[in-house]
Amino acid sequence: MIPSMRSLTAEEYVEAFKSFLDHSTEHQCMDEFNKEQMPNIVAGHKAELASLLLGDFLAGVDLKMIRILQAVHPGIFIDNEIVEPNPQHVAAYKELVNQAPDLENVSFIWHQLTSLEYEQQVKEKGTHKKFDFIHMIQMLYRVEDIPNTLKFFHSCLDHHGKLLIIILSDSSGWASLWKRYRDCLPATDRGHYITCSGITEVLRRLGAEHRVYELPSGWDITECFIEGDAVGGRMMDFLTGTKNFLGTAPPALRRRLQEALCQPECSSTRDGRIIFSNNLSMIVVES
Repeated sequence: MIPSMRSLTAEEYVEAFKSFLDHSTEHQCMDEFNKEQMPNIVAGHKAELASLLLGDFLAGVDLKMIRILQAVHPGIFIDNEIVEPNPQHVAAYKELVNQAPDLENVSFIWHQLTSLEYEQQVKEKGTHKKFDFIHMIQMLYRVEDIPNTLKFFHSCLDHHGKLLIIILSDSSGWASLWKRYRDCLPATDRGHYITCSGITEVLRRLGAEHRVYELPSGWDITECFIEGDAVGGRMMDFLTGTKNFLGTAPPALRRRLQEALCQPECSSTRDGRIIFSNNLSMIVVES
């Protein structure tokens, strides 16, 4: 008897997410943006900086951003807060900080909360802290009320503060998959299918000044088509938000999804490898 399909647990998501990172250029794409654009974005004269991270777990990216803040503002104190509901992610972030010798002028406060829980806590306490830099890294897919979330965290920006939103581009394979082939995705994935244009439309309605940077990124999904491949299985789990998708999905659904992934609007072929488009949009919002 084939087991029924179900969503990934938090622990299973971490494992599936790692397979995605190991085979994609997502971090390299963010590194390029950090190198080329971040110094100008965070420039300014401050005696102290406060930053807030909300995101899918990318502690390594966050620490690179902190180091850019240190380089642009040498010698200043950085007050950094992290909002992350997954305890494994929080523990891993703390371990990275403990291993870093160059963060002596940086303080860290971890909130093991969702963004909504953090917002509610702030409003209940009546302590509306202001931040110079807030970044939302690939996290708005799991937010229930995106307009109100953006409105709240935009209100948390200090004068001349910046909000950086990293989200999938409308040119990505994800956008085509979600628009054209949504019927190929299982009902277990309960995230919001939102890309850059959905976020910028909200920002326009809020009257929030913003600009968008588009960066190419790819994800090698070749193993997803190799029968019995463990890595390919974990990547399909990440793509669908489903535990053991290849082993539990009806054959017709599995076949439709694999066919959709091979369409030119989703993927390209390079040297015999199937590269899914993971293009990213970096949206910089002014206070």
